Amino acid sequence: MQPTAPTKGSGNETAPAGGVDGRAGPGPLDGLSEQEAAERQVGGRSTARASSRSYATIVRANVFTVFNGILGGFGAVTLIFGDWRDALFLAVVVANATIGITQEVRAKRSLDRLALLVAPRARVRREGREREVAVEEVVDGDLLAVGPGDQVVADGELLEASGLLLDEAILSGESRPVLRGAGAELRSGAFVLEGTGAFRVTAVGAESFAAKLTGEARRFRHPRSPLELAVNRLLYSLVALVFTLGGMLGYSLYHRHVALHTAVSTSAAGVVSLVPEGLVVLVSLTYAVAAVRMSRRGVLAQQLNAIESLASVDTICVDKTGTLTDPSLRLVEVLPAPGVGEERLRSALAGFAAVSSVRNLTVEAIARELPAQPPEVLGEVPFSSARGWSAVQTAGETLYLGGPERLGSPALADRAASRQREGRRVLALASTDAPLTGVVESDPAGAPAALGLVVLAEELRPGIRETISFLLGEGVEVKVLSGDAPETAAAIARDVGIPVGTVARGEEIPTDPDELREFALATSVIGRIPPEGKSAVVEALAAAGRYVAMVGDGVNDVPAMKRARLAIAQGSGTQMARSVADLVLIDGDFGAVPRLVSEGRRALRNLQRVAKLYVTKSAFAAFLILTIGTSSDAYPLLPRHLTLAANLTVGIPTFFLALAPSSGPWRPERFVRRIARFAVPAGALVGTGLVAGFLFARHDLDLSVADSRTVAVSTLIACGLYLVMALEAEGSRQRSTLVAGMCLVLGGVYVACLAIEPARTFFALTPPEPGMLATSLLAAAVAIAALALAGYTVRFGPGENGGEGPPDG
Repeated sequence: MQPTAPTKGSGNETAPAGGVDGRAGPGPLDGLSEQEAAERQVGGRSTARASSRSYATIVRANVFTVFNGILGGFGAVTLIFGDWRDALFLAVVVANATIGITQEVRAKRSLDRLALLVAPRARVRREGREREVAVEEVVDGDLLAVGPGDQVVADGELLEASGLLLDEAILSGESRPVLRGAGAELRSGAFVLEGTGAFRVTAVGAESFAAKLTGEARRFRHPRSPLELAVNRLLYSLVALVFTLGGMLGYSLYHRHVALHTAVSTSAAGVVSLVPEGLVVLVSLTYAVAAVRMSRRGVLAQQLNAIESLASVDTICVDKTGTLTDPSLRLVEVLPAPGVGEERLRSALAGFAAVSSVRNLTVEAIARELPAQPPEVLGEVPFSSARGWSAVQTAGETLYLGGPERLGSPALADRAASRQREGRRVLALASTDAPLTGVVESDPAGAPAALGLVVLAEELRPGIRETISFLLGEGVEVKVLSGDAPETAAAIARDVGIPVGTVARGEEIPTDPDELREFALATSVIGRIPPEGKSAVVEALAAAGRYVAMVGDGVNDVPAMKRARLAIAQGSGTQMARSVADLVLIDGDFGAVPRLVSEGRRALRNLQRVAKLYVTKSAFAAFLILTIGTSSDAYPLLPRHLTLAANLTVGIPTFFLALAPSSGPWRPERFVRRIARFAVPAGALVGTGLVAGFLFARHDLDLSVADSRTVAVSTLIACGLYLVMALEAEGSRQRSTLVAGMCLVLGGVYVACLAIEPARTFFALTPPEPGMLATSLLAAAVAIAALALAGYTVRFGPGENGGEGPPDG
């Protein structure tokens, strides 16, 4: 790495005549004039990156689905050959699509507004003055400045560089950092790891590499989460069931030479009820609504399936500064080394801070307390967490600033350790006459002598103790991975309430995978840990079966964030950290994380519960087709009957329950199995009760088909509402009571349909006679009793297995 003298970009530097395009005017390091930039805006500006799905994508995802195609086809056939009232399920399809599109558009608008707050910004130098502009305001010929964590937002030629180390993995796939010097070509999409630089833009808009990357990104699908994969497997299974049983039913009707009108209504009733028409919408709706709720709390979900990760996280790794403590620092004390005067130490610190090109929190804190005129700079090595120090060379000496264990003297060791145990950040300043060499090694050149210590103070974030307490109460372990001294990090961890067991240093991290897993699980605080150490610890925790979230804001956190199941970035963090994050805390408030965990668990707990109702409906429909559907008896339900029953027992309850507050455990494992263990027995038992009641009414009571179908509908609705209450028995007493009240209201709606003649006629129901009423009650009672014996019990308050059906074995 070649240390070079940085150009500060203040506009006062001397430069050769001629602008960046060869015309007379400002020097090449002053950039364009504002007039030139304005003239180049047309046709030569960058393209804004889409922050979320397009409107067309949202419409396609909600309208053009396999299930909507099946329902649309049967609806068209019913309208042509059957009774238009039996095509009522088409209105449900339209309503579901409308609700899904509306909610996702609302989510898109909220996320787009929030994304503007964390969108990459460019530091452009025009007329010798540096300022921030939106990426789309960058034009061909602009002079852009970059520093640690910044994204290269346009293609260009590097005019100046000071230890500029780039991460170009997104461009070449090469994970090793690349050193770039003046004259090198930069390509948009890279990130700055270390150092500073300035480059002249040579390509923006459609001609830039960024535009090509954006095109690739739009075609790239984020890897599906475990829950999404499980839901997709479930939906594929149901599609196979629809085609298999639908074909069986169609062949049976054809073989029996059933009249066309009857065949259309029977096949529509059988197949339509197999389709979980609201489940696809419900998954999207759950994610979209949760994302909107998060956005209202200042959190940008850059991947919607991050909501699932929030619900599953059991380990959170955090940096100390900016997460547990306030990101700002203040200088509280300087401690000269023996034989060094305090004024000498202060003067050296002031000079170091004045000329440092990388303005991190430490440098800014020193510069605020010790302002000074910058001396002439002959060379600079920017800070690297891997080395643990930074350096500047002036005309008189070379100064090093870094950890006291690297640069301090034995005489200062006790004083440094004492301040670190108090939770202070302690750095050492050292001096040498040896110049910076052309290649920077891990150790400083010339054996610099310690000048003294600088002690910085951090304040705990407001409410951080309550945040940690909540996470620990939810079973989430918090580990601190910090670049500070282990003693400092451990003191802060104790202050905020993190149980501190084993404390270690970064160099103690084992290389053996098995030992590393044990080390990562047993250690609660690791100090002086380099970026690759954070990454190794996160990877080891994941290998040990932990669901890991990594919270970070700097370049040194990015490798670990990439390897975590959930990456959370501070809104005030670097562009690089924000770009790889699944969630961005716009206000940088770590106190929002507990609310996010609660939001994720609430959303997915509800989704898992209501998915059981949709699959129960499909299992029930399969049972009917396999039993009475292939017999010579009339089918017990018309399509309009199923539409009415499905809305009262599945559709309306699930849309309320999916968005309501909830309690109880969230168990993401064996998602499909848990749903199947609930749905298949429940569907079979409800189907048995319905078929028994229908056949008894039809053959034993000698009732008409219409009367017998009314018995079947009544039995189905009674059993369906019971299942809704049984499903909610695992929740709180208040929720169980509210759900029971909702079921009574929905039952009242059905009674109203029976009592009001126009509604009764529309749904092809008949007034219930005593025999019909007794048969309906008896059939429903038998089915409900069987459900209760199988484990589908109703309790007003948490139970051991309430609502979950047969226990998992």
